[in-house]
Amino acid sequence: MTRRQFEALVEKSLRKLPRPFKEKIANIAVVVEDWADDATLEEMDIEPPDTLYGLYRGVDITQRDSTYGNVLPDVITIYQGPIEEDAADEAEMAEIVRETVMHELGHYFGLDDDTMHRIEDGEV
Repeated sequence: MTRRQFEALVEKSLRKLPRPFKEKIANIAVVVEDWADDATLEEMDIEPPDTLYGLYRGVDITQRDSTYGNVLPDVITIYQGPIEEDAADEAEMAEIVRETVMHELGHYFGLDDDTMHRIEDGEV
């Protein structure tokens, strides 16, 4: 899949967010990269063959106060390589992208990995 086609999957996932969530998202950029680099994997304590589908970097909205302002956008990075490698077909790829975008936005809203996994597993 070309980068542009993959980016279209990411954009579609963002467009399909429920309106109440879209209205609360501010000062955030969503970008696509091929793979997480070695430094990022090390920082996240991930050892190959494991890798990342996505990563949120920034100050989640629960940590922002009246002094938050004039800062560069938070960034959600979606990694095309591992998603393409793990998806059996384009439909599965679109689903992984959707789940990854939602997961990383969960971090933007202040949810930690344990909470996100419980939500994804239907436990919350």
